[in-house]
Formats: sequence, C-alpha cells, structure tokens
Amino acid sequence: MKRVLLSAILVLSFGVSGLLAQSIQNPSFDAEMVDRIKAEGLENSQIMNYASWLTDVYGPRLTNTPNLLRAQEYTMQVFEEIGLENIHLHKWGPFGTGWELKRFAFHANSPYAYFPVIGYPKAWSPGYDAPQIGEAVYLDISDSRNFDYYRGKLEGKFVLIEQPVEAEPSWNPLATRRSTENLLQLANATRIPPRPGGGTPNAGALARAQAAYERAIFLMDENPLAIIDQSYRGWGGQVAISGATLPSDPGLGWAERPRPHQVDAPTPVPQISLAREHYGRIFRLLEKDIPVEIEMDLQVEFQKDDLFGYNLIAEIPGTDPELKDQVVMIGGHIDSWHTGTGATDNASGTTVMMEVMRIFKALDIQPRRTVRIGLWSGEEQGLHGSREYVEEFFGRRNADGSVEKKEGYENLSAYFNIDNGSGQARGIFLQGNEELRELFRTWLIPFGDWDATTVTFANTGGTDHLSYDRVGLPGFQFIQDPLEYFSLTHHSNMDTYERLVEQDLQRTAIIVATFVYHTAMLDERLPRKEDF
Repeated sequence: MKRVLLSAILVLSFGVSGLLAQSIQNPSFDAEMVDRIKAEGLENSQIMNYASWLTDVYGPRLTNTPNLLRAQEYTMQVFEEIGLENIHLHKWGPFGTGWELKRFAFHANSPYAYFPVIGYPKAWSPGYDAPQIGEAVYLDISDSRNFDYYRGKLEGKFVLIEQPVEAEPSWNPLATRRSTENLLQLANATRIPPRPGGGTPNAGALARAQAAYERAIFLMDENPLAIIDQSYRGWGGQVAISGATLPSDPGLGWAERPRPHQVDAPTPVPQISLAREHYGRIFRLLEKDIPVEIEMDLQVEFQKDDLFGYNLIAEIPGTDPELKDQVVMIGGHIDSWHTGTGATDNASGTTVMMEVMRIFKALDIQPRRTVRIGLWSGEEQGLHGSREYVEEFFGRRNADGSVEKKEGYENLSAYFNIDNGSGQARGIFLQGNEELRELFRTWLIPFGDWDATTVTFANTGGTDHLSYDRVGLPGFQFIQDPLEYFSLTHHSNMDTYERLVEQDLQRTAIIVATFVYHTAMLDERLPRKEDF
C-alpha cells in the first residue's frame, strides 16, 4: 500500500504557481488550494499581531507562571474568535513551582567609579525582601587556595566563580541564511552508522563536572548573597541563561538531576549571570586588588498553589465519516525563558501555528481528518508538556525500548512542529522516514521561488517533534534559516519582538498550512517507520 501511494505522487519535474495546476493531475496534491493558502497568508496575515500580544503584552512565559496563563487565555480567545472547537487546557504533571521575577537591579561601586551592570537572575533563584550590599570576591580554587582557604569567608559576599571569556573581534555576521551548499548537504544526507566505541566518557569533561559539583556543594554550605557568572554566549550586552542549578552528582543521568522547580528540591543560592563585558570589568578590578561593592535588588515570587503544567489544545473537526477520527497535529511550545520576551523561542512557532489554523478557517477548509493544534508548556525544562500529552493519548516508551500504544496511536497521521526561531522554512527533516521523501518533495514544489525545497533524511533535535518520534509516530520539524537564533536571541535578553522577520514567518505558515492540508486530505495515513 505504501509503495502504491508514493508512486502515485512521484513527480519528476514541474514549474511553479499557475503551471502546477496544469502539470499535476493527482488527488494527493491540490494546486488551486495552495494558491488560495498563499494569497490568504500573504495578504491577511495576523502573525505579527499575535506575536506582539504574546511578547510585548504578556512578556516572558515561564512554565507555571501567571504570564504563561494569561498568554494561554489570550490565545484561547483568539481560537474562539476564528472558530476553532474543543478549545481547552490539557493538565499534565505535576511540574513544580512557578517562578516570576518581580524586580531586579545590579550596581557596582569601586573607589574610583560607579557603574550599572547588565545582568539577569537565573530562573528559580530565591530573592530578598530588601536590596543587598556586599563585597565581590573571586573564588579561586587552585593549588595555593582551596576550599579551606575560603571556608567561613563567603557569607554576605557576591562570589564570582569563573575567569572572563577572552574577547575577540566578531568577524562572523550575527544573522545568516542557509547556503546552497548547506541545503545540498542536507538533501544528500543518509543514515549515519554508529561510531565505534561511542559514548565513552571524556576524562577531562568528567573531571570538570566533578570539580563543579564539589564547588556547588561548598557554595551551598557557605551561603553567599549570590553566585555570579557570565553569559554563556555573546557580546554587546547579550545575556544568555536559563535556570538556576543545584549540586548534581556527575554520575546521575540528565533526567535524574535535581532541579529547583521541583517541590521537594532544596533552595539554591541566588545565581546571577552578567553581560561578559561587565563581568570582565569586575573580575579585572578584583585582580588588581581594587575592592568592588555590589548592590543588588532581587525580588521574586514563587507560585505554589497549582503545581501542574498546562498545554493548550484546539481543533478543526474532520468531515469525512471514515477519517474524522484520525488526527493531523501541529504545534510548538508557548513557554519561554525569562530574560527576553520569548519572541523567537518560541512565540515565532506559536504564532505560525496559530496562523495556520486561522488560514484554514478563513478559507473555510473542510479537512477530511481532524486538524489539531497543541501549544506546549514545560518544553524549556525538557519537552515535558508534549511528552506527557503523547504518553497520555498516543503511546509511551517503556524502559526496555518497547512502546505501549494507547487508543489514539493508530489514528495519528502526523505531527508538524516549528521551534527554531523566526527564520523561513527551507524544507523539512524526514526524521529517518525515507518513505516520505517523494511525497514531501511534491508538496514543496510550489515554494521553489522561496528556496524551500529541501527534504533531508537527517534530523534536528531538541524540539517537541521528538515526543512523537520516540514512540514511532511521524513527528517532523521543518528546516529553518537560522537568522540570529543561535548567535543572538536563543535564551537571551535579546529575544524580543524586534528580532521577528514578518516575511519569513508568513512564508513558513503558508508552507506548514499546505503540508497540513494535504496530510488531512490524503486517502491514507502517512506511512510510519517500520521499526515500531
């Protein structure tokens, strides 16, 4: 059956736009509908309006915070206005405590100069009832200075824990698009054989992890006012961080490590990341034996009344009596970190998928299968929202590698995800499902003039499509132009509305909408990888 379906849609060469209607005589491809989707998505787009509400109005949307709930309530209102059905919050978890930053300021004084400092607290850092003033010190653990040297001397201090990153000129552009060579390399990708001896622990990495663990335990015991480090990426005032950490034995797996949002977790020492330029200045003053006094105002609020997370679900019911129980899903995560306003990570993906649903309703599309959107929370802490949704309704992977299939498992045709910034979709990752190559190539033909034609066997990690793929369901992430995502905006204070590119988002929504439309209208469910 699979080979018959795929051979029926195999296309050797086409033009684009109007030529498609003449060239393709195939029920699996609707050139007229593609043109209608294009026109609606370019002429009446609401993406930037949706994005401004999510970012400018509601701001950062950390999981289990009032800001996220307000953003979800706004999105539910939009869904009601455009006519979606079965709009509801899906409860999962428990997740743990919410954390909201209420006020933050960081100032430095030396005998020679005052200067304000760019910095942000890491999420789930505790705060103080009043501004705190203390001396900055550098925790220099070396042969001559060990933990005993500092024991009893750090309480009431701001402790710097690392040397400054060495600065160099920024030769590379912040924003880039995928090159022809890169797309060709993706198109030619094949299955990568396992590396011999892969997974062998790196002795140097293990030693550094052990040293960091011992330092973290020591600092928890010493109770300084705050632990200070520098942005893990970027210059020019960029501060890229995520959440506070607790001492974690290097022998523990990633999922086993304690996290401060967990209800029974110990309270961490407040942790602050500074812009690299400002961290370096404080460090160099201390290196010259010039004292630096820090004043910090850190006020936070923990949300402990409801410890669960919530995903937002809505749908357009299917119309074919034989296929309406089957589902085509789209989604992205609506939660974000707290330094910027979560624009490219991931209001971009959220608003693209909102726009897909709006386009369907604006064109009065009557899909044969049900089209469902899932906007996930808890993604930033480990794909929690999408994983728990999949485990509840579709399937769960057991410890022995087998899959426990739920009632809805056979009814999911595909899941499509957007979560790699504001950049335009340039194609799609097959996730190793070679059976779909020609089908997806066909659906991308109308977008040749947008250079969006690449289909790759390869995969990208770290997005919610993995929650589906790990149980053998067709879950896909689109190939996107990086723009400034990994160089500037990802998890940083620069992730704001201004970094969104309207044309790219419009085109991505159109491409996704055509994939969803054709998947929903096929006679057959999309083929699955055969090893499940």
